[in-house]
Amino acid sequence: MKNYISTGDRLSFTSGADIASGDAVQLGALFGVATGDIATGAEGTIKLTGVFDLAKAPSQSWAIGAKVYWDATNWRATTTASGNTLIGAAALAVGGGASETIGRVRLNGTV
Repeated sequence: MKNYISTGDRLSFTSGADIASGDAVQLGALFGVATGDIATGAEGTIKLTGVFDLAKAPSQSWAIGAKVYWDATNWRATTTASGNTLIGAAALAVGGGASETIGRVRLNGTV
């Protein structure tokens, strides 16, 4: 295949802000997790697929397989669809306690 570029599970881009390794990044119709620290104006990479622990809405329980959305206003994952962007599915059930603020998400590669 002369036109093959890559597996498509990572994307390089030039950052408009400082990003820490493991931070969530939304680039238009793509959502991923930074693979390393990226300084403003530097080139970095995000991982578009895989399973990641992300900040989640507190007091919200998740069942395995529940659709997970990105709340760009509050910078966290949520199962609330309205006004948010689909990023994947819950890969682990999590309780709804106020202190349960991390959710395991299997990213779907697009938003």
